[in-house]
Amino acid sequence: MKVAIIGAGPTGLLLGIGLARRGHQVVAVDRDAGPAADGTWARRGVMQFHHAHGFRPQIARVLQREAPAAWASWLVHGGEPIEMTLPDGTLSPAGVRSRRSTFEIALRAAALQQPGLRIRQGHVEQVDIDRGRASGIRVDGAELQADLVLDASGRASRATRNLRTGAHIGGPCGIAYVDRQYRLRDGVPTPPMDNPLAWQGEYDGYQVIVFLHERGTFSTLIVRNTSDRSLVPLRHNAAFDAAARAIPGLAAWTDPAVSRPLTEVLPGGPLLNLYRGQRSSDGDLALPGLIFVGDAVCTTTPNFGRGITTCYLQVGRLLELIDGHARAGDIVDRELVAIEFDAWCEHNMRPWVEDHRRMDDALTRRWDGQDIDLTDRLPSDLIMSAASQDASIRPAIVPYVTMQGLPSCLDEVEPRAKAVFRTGWRPPLSEGPGRAELADIVTRAAAA
Repeated sequence: MKVAIIGAGPTGLLLGIGLARRGHQVVAVDRDAGPAADGTWARRGVMQFHHAHGFRPQIARVLQREAPAAWASWLVHGGEPIEMTLPDGTLSPAGVRSRRSTFEIALRAAALQQPGLRIRQGHVEQVDIDRGRASGIRVDGAELQADLVLDASGRASRATRNLRTGAHIGGPCGIAYVDRQYRLRDGVPTPPMDNPLAWQGEYDGYQVIVFLHERGTFSTLIVRNTSDRSLVPLRHNAAFDAAARAIPGLAAWTDPAVSRPLTEVLPGGPLLNLYRGQRSSDGDLALPGLIFVGDAVCTTTPNFGRGITTCYLQVGRLLELIDGHARAGDIVDRELVAIEFDAWCEHNMRPWVEDHRRMDDALTRRWDGQDIDLTDRLPSDLIMSAASQDASIRPAIVPYVTMQGLPSCLDEVEPRAKAVFRTGWRPPLSEGPGRAELADIVTRAAAA
């Protein structure tokens, strides 16, 4: 069948490769022209392209199955597969260290070599409709006919935003961050980490995360409450540098003797925890022949590095459904695929959005000075923290952290975690300035 994909980011490119390998004729449309001749890629309009990402094992597995050439290309471009030791002492894949830009450049290089897939530069204005179903897309005023349209354009989905009128779950999460990339100097050992992918510090009124990428590169994030304007100056290099010096855990990474910055400070855009299914307000499919996938369905904040993972789990399932509902020739029962994909996302994607909503809401309230609410279900991050006091909680954490289970895998141990907090114990804060002290530091640095 002829397939038109809106968006040629990680989700659209993997879909395109997977469908083309199945013999379908695929065109992926994106406004971006791709990397420049010198290999640089501004990727304007895609803020997260230059920001921190975590690449979990599920991403590697989907790539190896659906796009082996892309997996090989990623390794050539520098992606570093890593393992972690589980509580029982066994080694398990922990993901891949990589910048988003490295990953997407490698993926695009493989997509450009895939027979049956064409990447077209252009602006998608709308989805064309014929007799009540999607018949293609309108690209810069020209019709591109298709039997199936896939919206992989991300959470904005401008070309289709008026087609999906069903209820959505979530919205802005009340959290903002700034990000800056660095590279470790030659011969310098990797600073302390909490796990093979990241280090995280919890402070009075804010959070710091370091994601280690490929070839000694890493991203540093300082995360704050959007209602707190006192840390806005962090978007200035001098203020960020001053904050990095004042926070011991971050200074261990950013000391000039340890690393050098690769970018300016990168302010993050509005963060969302948002779930949207395939249906309109009347319960029917938004538009037969159109399927939303990736961030257009499920968006979570970057704290746990789940974004591309949830997208690629969707891609893997959607391709399985297309295989399962193929009829004679290359005809696919597209409506049945959309209905079953929607049900799968409702069961497997929506819980992660709800989980992040609960965590982020509780986190912002704690940053505002409120205590933990023991009358409500504990957020997942606090359940995991309580495992330091009650070892019987630990086995339930592994499927949650690895996303081998859904957030509900913590339900059984939540009462045990609540019992820990009822003793008066609270997670200790990391060494470093509180929000008020940090605000004073960055304000003075920005004004200097």
